[in-house]
Formats: sequence, structure tokens, C-alpha cells
Amino acid sequence: MMKTMKILKSLLKTRACGLVAALMFPLVVLSAPIDDYFTAIKNDNDGALVTVLFRGFDANTLDSEGRHGLHIAMMEGSFKVAKTLLDLSGTKVDTRSKNDETPLMIAALKGHTAFAKRMIDKGADVNKTGWTALHYAATGGHVEMIKLLLENHAYIDTESPNKTTPLMMAAQYGNAKSVKLLIDEGADMAAKNAVGMTALDFSRLGENRESFDLLTAELAEFDKPAPVAQPARPIAPVTSVVAPPAATAETAKKQPFKTRFD
Repeated sequence: MMKTMKILKSLLKTRACGLVAALMFPLVVLSAPIDDYFTAIKNDNDGALVTVLFRGFDANTLDSEGRHGLHIAMMEGSFKVAKTLLDLSGTKVDTRSKNDETPLMIAALKGHTAFAKRMIDKGADVNKTGWTALHYAATGGHVEMIKLLLENHAYIDTESPNKTTPLMMAAQYGNAKSVKLLIDEGADMAAKNAVGMTALDFSRLGENRESFDLLTAELAEFDKPAPVAQPARPIAPVTSVVAPPAATAETAKKQPFKTRFD
């Protein structure tokens, strides 16, 4: 019994010492590498990012929302970090978040054309299924981004899951310049989404007056009947432009002489 009591006293004493030590010397909580990584991205701290990567952290690690570091860099405008990530040969530029968005789509939405070009050069899919980068570029009304995507073979009338086209998004959320560019490049103004709405309906829904007026004018021009071709006037046959040879003395003799009185 006495031995058991001694053991209990010893345990209590040990626990008490541990509690005192914990109060006097609180533990320093070290952040996890993943926290350091995404904090560096949000703060555009490329130095801190390189430090984390140098420790062996995987640059393709996703956050809780399934977003790649490039997603966040494009959203936050962290250009130094974005450059560092794109300089890495192993960076996956086509990672899809839980919302099915790729870094290229975020770059397109924000109008970061130079970074979008680098992603495309690294193999980013311009024509992924569902919502695409062209939808997002049109939503933001970014003309240069739209040009870049079309130059890289983006489908101009690509449909979202509810059959919305980039022209419809530009008509509602973009601007007249982006609408004009898409029309000039051949976008279908008469296309309808899943509920039967056209680009003109989208412009009305978004109260986008300039786009509405532009689409109205373009549709009126498009529906205008072609002018009836007029028959061409007959062209008179061309006579010789060579002057007749001058009359020789011999031929002059053979021709009877006549005066105006004859």
C-alpha cells in the first residue's frame, strides 16, 4: 500500500512540473509548410515561396478548395509568384479546382494576357469542356485576351453546360468592344442557350445599353435582304483603233472626183 502511494505521489509531482513548465515556457507553434506556401502566394512573396519549395514542398499542392497556386496567384495579382511557378518545369497549368476552373480561366477573367500566353505555351487547354477561358475573357470584356485565345484556336461559339456562348457573356457582362470583336470574328448572333435566350436577350438582362444597341444594329444589317443585281448594260463592240491607210495616188485616180454640188 505504501509503495502504491509513493508511485501516485511521484506521478502527480511529474504532472505538476509539466504543467508549470508549460505555463512558464509555452510551446512555439510552427506553421505547416502548406500554410507558408499559400501565404507566400497571397502576399506575392516569391522569396518565401522559393524557401518553401527548396525544402522539398510540392508546387502542385492544392488548397482546401482544390485550387493550384496559379489559381490564387492570378486571382490575387501575385505576378512575381506566378512567374516563379511558371518558370518551374513541373508546374501543372491545367489543374481544375472544385469549381472546374483552370488557372488559364482565372487569368482570362482578370485580363492577365501575358500570363495566359505563358500558360498556353506550357500546354494549357484552351478548349476544355464546360465553361472555358473564352467565356471568362468575354465576361471581363478583355479584347486582347479574346484575340489571344482566338489566335490559339479557341472555339468562338463554345457552349457552357447550359449552352451559353462567349458572345452571350460579353453581351451581358462585357462591353461593346468585346461584343464587336466576337461578331466580326464570326460568332453566331442567333444562337440560343438552354432556355432560349440569345445574345440580345443577355444584353437586355445585363442592362448593357451599348451592347444592346450594337447587337440590334448588327442583327438588322444581318437580316437585310440582299440587293437585287441589276443587269449589266451591253457593251458596244470595240472597233479597230488603227487609222485607215492614207489614200495613195493610184487609189485616188480610181475614185471619181465629186464636189459638194454633185
